Amino acid sequence: MSLHIRPATASDSKLILRFITELARYENAEHEVKADVADIERDLSNEASPAKALICMQGDEPVGFALYFLSYSTWIGRQCMYLEDLYVSNQHRGLGAGKALLQHLASLAVEKGCGRLEWSVLDWNTPAIKFYELIGAKAQPEWIRYRLAGEELEQLASSL
Repeated sequence: MSLHIRPATASDSKLILRFITELARYENAEHEVKADVADIERDLSNEASPAKALICMQGDEPVGFALYFLSYSTWIGRQCMYLEDLYVSNQHRGLGAGKALLQHLASLAVEKGCGRLEWSVLDWNTPAIKFYELIGAKAQPEWIRYRLAGEELEQLASSL
């Protein structure tokens, strides 16, 4: 049965949250998922929301998803696409769904005139790293990702 990729809608919110939770469980971080169905519904039903998502289907069965948003690079003077999450259910791995989702995203990025498509991967996720390298993606080891969240974000914001 062939794969089909379609844009996600607000009606996919419960499914997307299920995929997010499965991904977080795989990454040993399920406790960090704070989003709920209402959050995802809100953002997918709002045209102005930066969050966009795709659902990969095999026949009538959803097998994976990708969530992305557009960013901007001052160095290349163009918008870029950032892939926040790419996930294929464990029982559907090996069908080519991950590659199909990335190909679809690459096509969207080219169509939108994006200068690049970027994402992050956990350093221990060897299967994902091998997959990304197989399709020609290059690691950016010279960059260290930083994050402010929660209490630290609140503290910095209130220090002004």
